[in-house]
Amino acid sequence: MGKIHPENISSPSPSSSCSSPYVTSNRETFTIWMKSLVFHGNGCTVFNSKGELCFRVDNYQERCSNEVFLMDLNGQVLFSIKKEKLRVFGRWNGYLCGGFKGRPWFQVRKNCTFSRGNVICNVNLGNKKSIESCYKIQKLDKKSSFKVTNTTGEIVAELKQKQSSRGFAYGDDVLTLEVEPQVDQSLIMALVTVCGLISRKL
Repeated sequence: MGKIHPENISSPSPSSSCSSPYVTSNRETFTIWMKSLVFHGNGCTVFNSKGELCFRVDNYQERCSNEVFLMDLNGQVLFSIKKEKLRVFGRWNGYLCGGFKGRPWFQVRKNCTFSRGNVICNVNLGNKKSIESCYKIQKLDKKSSFKVTNTTGEIVAELKQKQSSRGFAYGDDVLTLEVEPQVDQSLIMALVTVCGLISRKL
């Protein structure tokens, strides 16, 4: 199969995120399959509760790339994610739509004091002037499970291994993502993508 190249579109202003079609009034549940639909590719494929394809990441034949793109089902880029190499720990910058110019919409910094039960990453939104983290990504008990909390400590999203209706767990590469109401699902999926890069699953 030939490469399905991401389609770049003009970058909107940060305020346009407020009208994102990925913000809903209901809790949304997604199934993440840590496989690319592209033959011999790396990445992940995301389905909504209706079984419809809604997000995808395709790295083609390069695993743990320093530049990845979160796309919708049509191949339009929602976030361009780039790793900035620092002296000790990396930082991941997320840009709206295609390209890596301008101010990042979000930044993810890995916590250098991470241990079990502690915060894995701190997330800052680029349109916020406060130096405090807007979100924190915290590890849960299982290897691929984590939660995203806001500044007040409320859980806005949770990722865990998917289970069947009978309680049987699927493989390690099939996950469930629950996103709370009024939270940008595309942003949360971008953070999941960064976590996949950190854990070398993408």
